[in-house]
Amino acid sequence: MQVLDIAQRAKAAALRVGTLPTEVKNRALLAVADALVHDREKLLEANREDVIRTSELVERGDMARPLLDRLKLSDDKILAMAEGVRSVAELPDPVGRVLSALELDDGLEMTQVTTPLGVIGAIFESRPDAVPQIASLCWKSGNAVIMKGGSEAQASNRYLGQLIRAAIATVDERCMDAVQLVETREDVSALLALDEYIDLFVPRGSNAFVRYIQEHTRAPVLGHADGLCHAYVDANVDLAQAVAVCYDAKVQYPAVCNAIETVLVHRDTAEAFLPLLASAYRQAGVDMRGCEAARAIVPEINAAVAADWETEYLDLIVSIKVVDSLEEAIAHVNRYGSSHTETILTQDTEAATQFLNQVDAATVMHNASTRFADGFRFGKGAEVGISTNKTHARGPVGLDGLVIYKYCLVGQGHLVADYVGPQAKPFTHRPLPERG
Repeated sequence: MQVLDIAQRAKAAALRVGTLPTEVKNRALLAVADALVHDREKLLEANREDVIRTSELVERGDMARPLLDRLKLSDDKILAMAEGVRSVAELPDPVGRVLSALELDDGLEMTQVTTPLGVIGAIFESRPDAVPQIASLCWKSGNAVIMKGGSEAQASNRYLGQLIRAAIATVDERCMDAVQLVETREDVSALLALDEYIDLFVPRGSNAFVRYIQEHTRAPVLGHADGLCHAYVDANVDLAQAVAVCYDAKVQYPAVCNAIETVLVHRDTAEAFLPLLASAYRQAGVDMRGCEAARAIVPEINAAVAADWETEYLDLIVSIKVVDSLEEAIAHVNRYGSSHTETILTQDTEAATQFLNQVDAATVMHNASTRFADGFRFGKGAEVGISTNKTHARGPVGLDGLVIYKYCLVGQGHLVADYVGPQAKPFTHRPLPERG
């Protein structure tokens, strides 16, 4: 199928799914979840094909190992995927909510109502679990989606796309084309040129990848840039708690964008804290790279170079820097961070408030692991991506980030001519009560 035909079909499907009743959308999502559980052995078989092929690329040095880690599926992961789809079905429908209502004059009333964006172009790497996440969120929010996953996950993604479309067809066959996939780089290039059909692109990948998408399309782009996240350990800190959070934020799953890459430590607590952190990291096999002050306290830490402060490792590697003040920590984060997720570990509420207010990031945290920055954990069911933009959606983008709004004006033959000139009628501009 040609990309233009795919885009045209998606546009037509978006107009249909955008007006589906909530009950119909939810039934389709539950059908998708059931299909994931029922067909998980076939999905694992497709995934094994991808893993074997990708493992060979990693062994040759043609692909980074973190991509292989993201690619692998398991029975538990598939069951979690199904649960994620069910959780989206349980969320309130974001379409048709009245955001505001205003009387302009007697009998002339305006409402601001949420409405789907239209057709979403989602382009991402590895992680086949992104396919049902993105598809379910777009479906529930009344949007069509055209997805392009990484070539390393092609067999898994292809099977998931077919499974989701078949499940939707059991509920409303006319809306199958609301979920579609393309597979090649040439397809992506063609898709980027179809801004008359694609309402928003959501790329998930590196800064360079996001910039490429932005530079090759006239459609809006919701950028998910690098996840260069920091943990700052302040002077007044619970040492055990800080070690546990820094360990979780780096080790629990290092190959994801919300894992920390740098630990900043206040000089007043460095001597007590760094040996404890180094011991925990050593047991997990973390490669530690630090400044001179950090290495003076823990000599086993390797010497950091300038590039370490601006590198997203996505691996068991962490850079460590001793800072003289909270202000220096904030300045470092704002210089080197990717505006994704940052956390402060402190018992000083004033310091925490200053950090939360002055750090420029989509998500800021106090005494919590950056790994919480996730659509599912934030109660959004899932996410299409984490946006570092300053547009209509920021942070983990769930249902609320996939709708926009329109103004609906209802009158009784009202004319603008009556509201201009010497005898112009005045507007009342009276807020209307909420309507159930």
